[in-house]
Amino acid sequence: MRAVFIAGSHTDVGKTWAACAILKAARVKGWSVEAFKPVVSGYLPSVAVTSDPGRLLAALGRDLTDQALEAMSPLRFEAALSPPMAARLEGVTLTLADLLAVCRPVLERQTADLLLVEGAGGVMSPMAEDATGLDLQLALGLPTILVGGAYLGGVSHTLTALEVLRSRGLAVLGIVVSQSADPDAPDFPQTVAAIARFAGEVPVLAAPRDDETWASALL
Repeated sequence: MRAVFIAGSHTDVGKTWAACAILKAARVKGWSVEAFKPVVSGYLPSVAVTSDPGRLLAALGRDLTDQALEAMSPLRFEAALSPPMAARLEGVTLTLADLLAVCRPVLERQTADLLLVEGAGGVMSPMAEDATGLDLQLALGLPTILVGGAYLGGVSHTLTALEVLRSRGLAVLGIVVSQSADPDAPDFPQTVAAIARFAGEVPVLAAPRDDETWASALL
């Protein structure tokens, strides 16, 4: 079994898009694949097909059913806020123990060639009342693929996230630099090169939004 945590340097940098590309590339190679996003906020049932769990299910080639959604993302909240803030609005106190209670059974029973576990927000974003995304990663002990953005400031955010992961002893298998949709964003190749210059031995992959061929290089 190979289980990998998909982490972000920031919110909305393209974690789910990157995870979907990796899943599809693995399926092309003939691998069995699974995905799990334990908690998602900003989830609206009326647009489930375009939600993060909906997109992950599509990448797995599975139908969008209530059962499939529950298995993919058991903790779903409507407000587009950090998970603990969104949960609080619905009268739920979300703790690290709650996250581990849904994550550990998935890891224990998993037999696929590749399992992707996707976080929420950035590495240091609050994931529960008592935990950040980093705390969840440490508790699960999974190697990481870090997804960073190419917006102005993205280089700093990505390298900071990389240093945090390294300082806590978490293996980083690669950095995926997701191209910004902002036409005024810094030059994309130069942004990727800047991150690679300071990333040491960690592979850095450019991920244009109209091209998913980069994903096979991670497998």
